[in-house]
Amino acid sequence: MLVLLLVAALGCGLLLGAGSARAWDADRFLRQSQRFGPRATEIAQALVETIQLSMRGDEEQRLAVINQFFNRRILFREDTEVWGQIDYWASPLEMFGKGAGDCEDYAIGKYFALTAAGIAPARLRLVYVKAMLGGVGGVQQAHMVLAYYPGPTAEPLILDNLIGEIRPASRRPDLVPVFSFNADGLWQGTQGPDAGDPTQRLSRWREVLAKVREQGLY
Repeated sequence: MLVLLLVAALGCGLLLGAGSARAWDADRFLRQSQRFGPRATEIAQALVETIQLSMRGDEEQRLAVINQFFNRRILFREDTEVWGQIDYWASPLEMFGKGAGDCEDYAIGKYFALTAAGIAPARLRLVYVKAMLGGVGGVQQAHMVLAYYPGPTAEPLILDNLIGEIRPASRRPDLVPVFSFNADGLWQGTQGPDAGDPTQRLSRWREVLAKVREQGLY
């Protein structure tokens, strides 16, 4: 089901070629990291090196390197524990300063790191899903993953902090998408039509974009 829903959610975004890879400022990113403490600077430096290394490979190799970086470097913690709030979307540098984040923070960090590594944003979607814990038929929980689309009609690959292996959507029947978005668009996850400007509909995403641009990663 997930592969069909995610392909539907793709809509016309890739066909239109919306969004190309953005330039990023590694020097500014490292300078900004100092605002968030020595741990943030250490992880930021490691990320810069990882991005540079990943660019020697093809796109799927970049996915693997960046996915592994975040899953190994960042501890999973709920927003209430890290930020004292029920729901907070952190920029990568904010997350690095804490050394911890929740599912949105992992997906956001991977998205911006991959665009910095040269992958066009149109190939990437942050996907809000209902995750069935314990597999199909398990307890449902709100969750976010990152989807990568190799082409307009290709099956997406899913990057997730819950499962270290990057799997095709058809191998993630435990995820039911609700909606998907990137810097260029917002789509209904179950039907696929354009749902409007993501920066207007998703205030937390708008805030993250502003922070990340200021911090040099996008």
